[in-house]
Amino acid sequence: MGTMNNGAELPRDFDALRNLILERRDILPKRLAQIAAYALSNPDEIAFGTAASIANTAGVQPSTLIRFAQHLGFDGFTSLQSVFRERLRERQISYEERLSALHGNTDGLSQNRAILNGFLAAASQSVETISRQLEDDVLDRAVDILAGAETIFLLARRRSYPITAYMAYAFGKLKIRNQLIESTAGIDPEILSFATPADAAIAISFSPYASATIEHAATLAARNVPVVAITDSAFSPLAQSAKVWFEAAEGDFSGFRSLSGTMALAMALTVSVAERRRKL
Repeated sequence: MGTMNNGAELPRDFDALRNLILERRDILPKRLAQIAAYALSNPDEIAFGTAASIANTAGVQPSTLIRFAQHLGFDGFTSLQSVFRERLRERQISYEERLSALHGNTDGLSQNRAILNGFLAAASQSVETISRQLEDDVLDRAVDILAGAETIFLLARRRSYPITAYMAYAFGKLKIRNQLIESTAGIDPEILSFATPADAAIAISFSPYASATIEHAATLAARNVPVVAITDSAFSPLAQSAKVWFEAAEGDFSGFRSLSGTMALAMALTVSVAERRRKL
């Protein structure tokens, strides 16, 4: 792939590319920031699409894609697109490779103990990172919004779903009205149509973002229903829909990502809302 203008190596995988984009988010011109946000939110579309189709969907000119690629140091859009295509190939075999990688991480311990230690270390890293980065005023504003809501709608899919499922359980035990949005009956839009600005929503998603969560959060935000989001970057489409959002950077072990920090944050929100309501 070559090197960037400043002599640094070009990102050779999606995670490195994503980190590079996030590092430059504050200096990207408006149109390039627009395509950056689209690319991180829709990596499969970038991998499969043509320059014309991607530009049309992202609402930019095809030349913007070329400028974006060159801004990151690539010689053209095709070179940038190859990173997104490689991501798909890695994802197809990733779980087998991750399991294989575990065999080399025992360090003299039994394999079961090495796996446990690895996940405990990732969990500890996640909790410490979120604790260090979270700002008190953001936490206070989120609790203010949720404590004043008549009903709290809970939005998540895939690996984020266990977080909202546990929040629904805890809110129920704490006698706080909530609605967990699930796809089993296929009536999520109808359920969300009952939400008003007197309610609030908690939306959780990480890259690659769950399209349903993104769409539901955007729909609620457009109707002035305040959204509190937990996501992974300022470029996340959830951050764009949220009144308040938290950045949760989770650690991982052999590619298996932790949810420990996000779970701790979610339960802190749940209990803090109950405490705020108890004092009203």
